[in-house]
Amino acid sequence: MTTDIEHLLRAEAPQVLGALVRRFGHFDVAEDAVQEALLTASRAWPAEGVPENPRSWLIRIGYRRMVDLLRSEQARRRREQEAGAAELAMGEPARRAGPVQETDDSLTLLLLCCHPALSATSQVALTLRAVGGLTTAEIAHAHGVAENTMGTRISRAKQQLARAGARFTPPVDADRESRMSAVMRVLYLIFNEGYTASAGDELARVDLTREAIRLTRMLRDRLPDDAEVTGLLALMLLTESRRAARTGGDDELVPLDEQDRTRWDPDLIREGTELIDGVWNRRQVGQYQLQAAIAAVHAAAASPERTDWPQIAALYLWLERLAPTAPVRLSRVVAVARAYGPVRGLALLDDLNRRHRLDEEPLTRRRERAVRAHLLQMTGDTAGAAALYREAASLTDNLVERRYLLARADDLG
Repeated sequence: MTTDIEHLLRAEAPQVLGALVRRFGHFDVAEDAVQEALLTASRAWPAEGVPENPRSWLIRIGYRRMVDLLRSEQARRRREQEAGAAELAMGEPARRAGPVQETDDSLTLLLLCCHPALSATSQVALTLRAVGGLTTAEIAHAHGVAENTMGTRISRAKQQLARAGARFTPPVDADRESRMSAVMRVLYLIFNEGYTASAGDELARVDLTREAIRLTRMLRDRLPDDAEVTGLLALMLLTESRRAARTGGDDELVPLDEQDRTRWDPDLIREGTELIDGVWNRRQVGQYQLQAAIAAVHAAAASPERTDWPQIAALYLWLERLAPTAPVRLSRVVAVARAYGPVRGLALLDDLNRRHRLDEEPLTRRRERAVRAHLLQMTGDTAGAAALYREAASLTDNLVERRYLLARADDLG
């Protein structure tokens, strides 16, 4: 299957799913029908060519499969009358499905997949499947788990939505605001998992970063006046611009200060900077806008020595007040150390550990050890830094990151 066909199928997936859910209801069954329609297209189109109206083609196949699936369900749950009526209304589903409604369901689907009844892990998996059009196998590979494990996770997520009484309608008022926050968080999680994989022998999973950017572009198309959505897209583009320089010829991790900045993507930098500049003067500034602003400061520096670290430290302080998370706090430590010296950075790290126990929590201990090692190395304490680099390496499941940390330790003796 060509890249163009793959992109087309992923773009059409939410629209086909929306058409089926509007006609039949039953989000869980409709989502299965869409996946089978996408699979049929992936096999047929490379040989037969892309049809003149690909969305109508996919909907016809999806309708036919939907009827088959509902008939199967009816045998157990007495839905025969409902499915029969739907089939009669459709005419002959294998040949025609009626006019295709030009309704964009992408945002409604994103909000549904990020329903508060679901865990963050389930929200990510269901978003990639229902809105991204990825197969269960692709999602499982991206997360480093078995296909049957991911299939079970997605199936349970759809069952949870059904039990929660979720409806294929846009939420309103306060619920909509909280769900939009969830959507942005899920897209951010997808991007981060792609940018630095939590496990495996590859530093990044490009399929996930590209999908996160594609979905965020789609979200911004729906909500062009939302400054935080724009900030999120800018953040992804500016971060992704450095991807080619993050590893060397031997696939080893290259830290930011040592990267060849001529390998940074100028088009992504230009687009991301223009996006964040365009919304920066809005009355309210959110966490994604702040992170994008930090990335833009890095992108503007021609060399590590010309980086405006005091500005970055100030932006991280602002960001910490909005998003008081361990990664933000540890990033502020690094920025303070670079702006005002490692001794001040270590003092801040000690204070944060006393107040927030960053060095004791399993999810933050590895990063805390690595940051402290870096600061000790800056002070000249090479023995202490080497020991902490080795400790941090033992706490990560990403093999590229582990090799990098061990190499840093070995370089220090």
